[in-house]
Order: sequence, then C-alpha cells, then structure tokens
Amino acid sequence: MPRDEPGHRITRFRLDISYDGTDFTGWARQPGLRTVQGRLEESLGKVLREPVQLTVAGRTDAGVHAEGQVAHFDTAADVDPDKLIHRMAKFLPLDVRIAGIRPVSTEFDARFSAIRRHYVYRLTTAPYGADPLAARSVVGCRPVDLEAMRAASRTLLGLHDFAAFCRRREGATTIRELQRYEWVRDGHRLDAYVSADAFCWSMVRSLVGAVLAVGEGRRTPEWVAGLLEERQRSSSVTVAPAHGLSLIGVDYPAESELAARNAQTREVRSIAPGGCCGD
Repeated sequence: MPRDEPGHRITRFRLDISYDGTDFTGWARQPGLRTVQGRLEESLGKVLREPVQLTVAGRTDAGVHAEGQVAHFDTAADVDPDKLIHRMAKFLPLDVRIAGIRPVSTEFDARFSAIRRHYVYRLTTAPYGADPLAARSVVGCRPVDLEAMRAASRTLLGLHDFAAFCRRREGATTIRELQRYEWVRDGHRLDAYVSADAFCWSMVRSLVGAVLAVGEGRRTPEWVAGLLEERQRSSSVTVAPAHGLSLIGVDYPAESELAARNAQTREVRSIAPGGCCGD
C-alpha cells in the first residue's frame, strides 16, 4: 500500500484500457521496444509531470489485443479523471486508448484483486479469409466440426494443472480454474470465449490451437482431455496466432473483499494427491 508523503496525498486510479496489439511488442515495458505499458507510462508521465508506474491485470503477448484491460497507478498529482481522459486522447497513439479513469481504494490491485479474466479468440471459416477491416483481429481457418470442438472444450473445464498448455516460467504455477470455454458461431464467424481465474503464459492460444485440431479432424476430444495429465509443455499442441486473441474483461470483488482477494491470489496452488484439486 502506498504511503502518503508529508503534504502529499497519494491517490490510486484505475484505468480501463483498449488497444490494437498488432504493432506493439506486448504489454510489458522493454528497453528499445514499442510496448503498451511503455507508451502509456510515458504519456501519463508527461501529462502528470511525474513518473508513473502501471500495474496491469494481465500482461498480453506481442500482437494480442485488449478491449477490457485494467491497470492502476498511484499519484500525488491533482487528477480530474474526465480532463485526464481527454488529454491522454491527444498524447496517445491511435492504437491505444484509455476508456475510463476513476479513483479506487488503495486495496485495489489490478493484478492481485482480479477474480477472473475473459478472453475471446476470433476466427473465420470464410473461404476468402478474414474481411479486410477485421484482418488484424480475426484468423482464417478451415471448416470445422463445431460439436467435436465443444465436446473437447468441456473436458478442460474446472481446476487443473494446465502445464501442457503453458510456456514455462520459473517459479510460476500452471494450476488454473478454467470457468468458461465456449464456441459461438455466427455465419462464417467462430468465436471462442475463454474465462479463468488467471492464465499462464500462452495458455489461451494453446487451448484454442488444441481444440482447433479436433475441429479439423486431426485429433480427438479424448486427446485434448489427456493433455491435462502432462506436467510440462506439450510439443503436440499448436499455439494459435496472436492476432486472433483479445482480452475483453476482468472481474473484481466488492471493495470490502479486496484485501482478502489479494492475499488469496498470492497463495501458490497445488493439486492434491489422488487427482483431487485443492489449494
């Protein structure tokens, strides 16, 4: 929790952010590279005339988009949220926008307070591929067996070790609770809605790639279910292209429950012996 300096009141602000990830090297700040965090912090720092450090709900990879990203920062500056939104619209490039700014409790943490994150992966089975106006966010694919894909997706729901679907990160757990994995068809459009308490590195794109293999007749739903038994990244899972993926929302508890949620999220999860899931 930030501490007030003498004569300066520290206020925490929540930002609701959207961006086209095509020309960004992901969210996280990296020296010499164009990143979402880097551009936002640079622009906010100029406007507020002080260094700004953002904490984000979920770090997106290079090429991945967001329509409902959430971040927070602390500042001693006198901030009028409405005026700051308008000023940031002038300072930011066209492929990133701050859609909302509001003061929040210092217990609010964009990352650790989150209950779940929601993603959508957008595909088209049109023989001509993605419409030109959607080509930066929709991936073309072959005709698929939608019912087989839905059957495969259902086998993944629940609390599991998703190591087979995650790129390894030292010290990071791969145990997640997958709460929604639903495919919705509208003509040629085929969208996968995926929600979980949290996601490990490349997990959503791997989930989509695995189930697409079922839809194309190259794998079975049983094969997908069997991946949950593996304890390291599976080389048989194809990672779907980045530009089809977008973070569309993040859920948070009531203000009175923020501190408890922060503590719970920091706990390391484990799978209990015998296949039962436990914390």
